[in-house]
Amino acid sequence: MFKKIILKTIRFYQKVFSPDHGFFSFLFYPGVCRFRPTCSDYAALAIEKYGLLVGLRKSFLRVLRCHPLSKGGFDEP
Repeated sequence: MFKKIILKTIRFYQKVFSPDHGFFSFLFYPGVCRFRPTCSDYAALAIEKYGLLVGLRKSFLRVLRCHPLSKGGFDEP
């Protein structure tokens, strides 16, 4: 049940607020995110693949890697 709530929250964020996926994405240059898949996509994939606790942990660590000195790139959960 919590897994579905978290996944729906991620999808809502993507549709409304995300600079790559969201309603206002036209205001940002393409490919704002350093990583592929984006952090929100990564979080959804990790939660689906590993479950809620491990997926959230992996997602949190991914967000910590996203900073101006990071190279970015492709990162599969």
